[in-house]
Amino acid sequence: MVITYEVGNSVYLNITNICPCNCKFCLRNEGDGINPNESLWLEHEPTLEEIISELEKLDFTKYKEAVFCGYGEPTERLDIMLKVATFLKSHLPIRLNTNGLSDLINKDKTAHKLKGLIDRVSISLNAPNAKLYNSLCLPMFDATAFDAVIQFAKDCKEHIADVVMSVVGSTLTEQDIAECTELCKSLDISLRIR
Repeated sequence: MVITYEVGNSVYLNITNICPCNCKFCLRNEGDGINPNESLWLEHEPTLEEIISELEKLDFTKYKEAVFCGYGEPTERLDIMLKVATFLKSHLPIRLNTNGLSDLINKDKTAHKLKGLIDRVSISLNAPNAKLYNSLCLPMFDATAFDAVIQFAKDCKEHIADVVMSVVGSTLTEQDIAECTELCKSLDISLRIR
């Protein structure tokens, strides 16, 4: 069972396979993992102890950051994620890659809980409006999802210095990307095209 994996000089944490979206472009639909011969499908949701045990095997000096990003949405296990971040904080800067639906998942405001633990948040914007977002990401939250992503991004800006939003360039038109760029400018958040 792969809980940690490497991409470049970062260590990634695969702490859940649960996700409230079924994005048409998701890597989960294309294969079992990022690295050859390594499946990111978990046999079970790992316990805090299992995650920490895997981290204790690592040489943290090899990495520039730890990234919560696997084959599920990390905030589906927010309490576990925060406890793991507390353990990691003295070793590495921490980035959260998220779909931005944490508040809907956890039925409460959550961005403030990241303060002091998460150094950078990368939020998947994926579309400039709710209609296109829903058709691309197929969220279980329907019409409320896009607005929740935007609100989560605003909330993160209040608590975390480094917030970025991203889109998958191949899924959008030039006009869509231009609209995403304008939306991010209005939020004072940079946009990354991946």
